[in-house]
Amino acid sequence: MEIEKRVFLLGVLTQKEGESIRDLILALSNTGMFTPKEGKRLRKELETEGYLSEGKLTVKGMVEAKKAQEEFKL
Repeated sequence: MEIEKRVFLLGVLTQKEGESIRDLILALSNTGMFTPKEGKRLRKELETEGYLSEGKLTVKGMVEAKKAQEEFKL
């Protein structure tokens, strides 16, 4: 899986209460991870691939997000 997708899933996993997917896309684009347009494309790809549903992680998405969390731990 591409690093951008793993970071996106990790971002969804660690979202704060009341934070939307749009907020997450903007936050990640501010870090230079991708542009807002690319973030929207990634979201659609992750939904099509079964990792996200209605802005929430699916079970498949949760598994990948947890893997990313372990991978990025220092």
